[in-house]
Amino acid sequence: MRLELRNLSCGYGPRRVIDNISLTINPGAVVGLLGANGCGKTTLIKTILGLLPVHGGEVLLDGKNIKNWSPAQIARVMGYIPQMHTPPFPFQVLDVVLMGRTAHIKPFASPAQKDIKIAEKALEILNISHLRSRIYTEISGGERQLVLIARALAQEPKVLIMDEPTASLDFGNQIKVLSQVNQLAKLNMAVLMSCHFPEHAFIYSSRVVLLNEGKILYSGIPGESITSERLKTLYGVDVDIVTVKNRRGHNFQVCIPSRGPVEPDENFVESEKEYALA
Repeated sequence: MRLELRNLSCGYGPRRVIDNISLTINPGAVVGLLGANGCGKTTLIKTILGLLPVHGGEVLLDGKNIKNWSPAQIARVMGYIPQMHTPPFPFQVLDVVLMGRTAHIKPFASPAQKDIKIAEKALEILNISHLRSRIYTEISGGERQLVLIARALAQEPKVLIMDEPTASLDFGNQIKVLSQVNQLAKLNMAVLMSCHFPEHAFIYSSRVVLLNEGKILYSGIPGESITSERLKTLYGVDVDIVTVKNRRGHNFQVCIPSRGPVEPDENFVESEKEYALA
């Protein structure tokens, strides 16, 4: 299913945060949304999901305006993965994933065997079936994010919206979570993922949108769209973009600060040596 934003404007009350932007995300594509804090990424996502009213323009799914769709209708089509989530009660992992079936279950009804199988399949797709009976609040942050992705998959969405899914995760868990993104796109979903790190967009996005002060600064394939000059506009810092080769011989682009590295504290180094010899 194709997600299209046509001349979309949105915000909070009378305050407009996003102004007249247009964007199309086709099935199987991963679009990375880059921008500084406060530029409107989360506002845009909430509007797409129907959590905030549209100020102007349209949100379209396969050409149909979803302005008057109910939350249940939207939930049957669009899955949402927030930055981080800790429920107030110690649910088992399978129960958290089953919550993704809510839009497909009649009010006051319990999940059927079909719903349980769909939830178990979502765990299987993400290779976390071993967490099935674990308590959600007792697993690691990276595992919780994978469970949230499984919950979204259990909705059987056609569009997946991810709002900084690696926020607060360590480096290893960031890679584990992001490595699933392209796999999700292969399920023929249209994926919109906001992120802070340009490297994530370089590696995991088929296209990138640079959002600055509520407007699209540039949109295109990552290697052409992400430049030092545009990152300076977005984040107000000087960075260099360099190409490196990994152990498998693949080239990757990474961002590094333009300033030099911090000089080591020689006194600290000497004291460490003395401590080691003591």
